[in-house]
Amino acid sequence: MKHRRPALAATLALVLAGCSGSGSGSPEKGLGDPAKKDIAMRLVSSAENSTLDWKAQYGYIEDIGDGRGYTAGIIGFCSGTGDLLKVVERYTAKRPGNALGEFLPALRAVNGGDSHEGLGGAFTEAWAKAAADPVFRSSQDAERDRAYFDPAVGRAEADGLGALGQFIYYDAYVMHGYADAEGTVGFRTIRARAVAETEPPSEGGDEEAYLNAFLDARVAALREEPSHRDTSRVETAQRVFVRQGKLWLETPLVWKVYGESFRIDAG
Repeated sequence: MKHRRPALAATLALVLAGCSGSGSGSPEKGLGDPAKKDIAMRLVSSAENSTLDWKAQYGYIEDIGDGRGYTAGIIGFCSGTGDLLKVVERYTAKRPGNALGEFLPALRAVNGGDSHEGLGGAFTEAWAKAAADPVFRSSQDAERDRAYFDPAVGRAEADGLGALGQFIYYDAYVMHGYADAEGTVGFRTIRARAVAETEPPSEGGDEEAYLNAFLDARVAALREEPSHRDTSRVETAQRVFVRQGKLWLETPLVWKVYGESFRIDAG
């Protein structure tokens, strides 16, 4: 389960950025297209790290005081929710003897809470240093795809959604996790509430109407959690794209999140 990070004062308030490779690609490509996936990662990073430079976040780590322990890496893996542990397990399987491997017993012990016991400065330093290793970066990529990106995109495709809807599902997975947890509402419940209001395109529903219903359900979920009550991640970003009819994340994209302004132009 994920959360937003507080805006970082030193980050850019306005970022002009293109897409990698061949630009934004064909308008009707989903997030399986590398350029569209890169746009999705930039959008998530604008909320998670107050920057579009998501590739600079592999070494990020801090405790933001939300009860989930350390928040780290490209999408905010958490020591208290188990996905940070999965990243270190992946990395250690591929790179035995790495400096993070010695913290595996402590990570298993703190899973489910916000404790730093057995971790502390030695762990955060090892995490930051590991970001220079491509094997560590690929371990984060693989866990992101397994736990969040692939299931979110697959569910969105099954619901008949384009690239925007696929991103909206992915961002909800990142922030809320799939299932409900104590005091939180997960993606599964958010989607169920949306489907109860409006049929998805796969069932003959209007795509924009369905996405608005999903975002309404997500806003309600955000307001149920003290650490998530700022809804600008939805209202001044994703809702704007729906209103503009950018169902395939056509660039340029201009949005605000947590009071900061961002822009992605075509490459």
